[in-house]
Amino acid sequence: MTATCLALGDSYTIGEGVAATERWPNQLAAELRKRGVDMAEPRIIAKTGWTTDELNEAIDRERVQDSFDLVTLLIGVNNQYRGRDPENYRVEFASLLRRAIHFAGGDARRVIVVSIPDWGVTPFSLGRDRARIAAEIDAFNGVNRDVTKQAGARYADITPLSREGVLMVVSDGLHPSSTMYARWTAAILPQATAVLSGGSAVSDVS
Repeated sequence: MTATCLALGDSYTIGEGVAATERWPNQLAAELRKRGVDMAEPRIIAKTGWTTDELNEAIDRERVQDSFDLVTLLIGVNNQYRGRDPENYRVEFASLLRRAIHFAGGDARRVIVVSIPDWGVTPFSLGRDRARIAAEIDAFNGVNRDVTKQAGARYADITPLSREGVLMVVSDGLHPSSTMYARWTAAILPQATAVLSGGSAVSDVS
């Protein structure tokens, strides 16, 4: 039976600036197929610039009624970029995670939350307060990690990778290249493999 995936997010999930096959959800599906999983191409609900509330509204418009074997959620960078409150993010992220769990047939262990990368290391951020950006990204990730742990979902921390790949960006100087997405994919893959094999890979949440 073909396994299905729903990927929820923003520019990082839709892969701003890269080909569809180079987006990390598509790379993840390809890697799973290499490992013998009969995996469909992911359904993606994501758009550059979306915040938590905008993703929530988009899900409403999409009227998703299917249940998926795997659901991923990566959202929050635009909340930080627009100067929104982390506690407001907590409320809206928790709502989105509940929806993600619902789309995973009510099984939180079939949901992987992916941490927010740090755009402050990219050329786009030149002249900005990079230390402040990093601190705020850490604060938002502290929120989504906490909410994920409480819900019993899985967590993949790709933020350290984003901070190592300063030059792994597309022409806009901001969004990740396919090479960086491949590194994210490798970090997310153990959790996805565990979901689809019925295993119990240890979540990054602690």
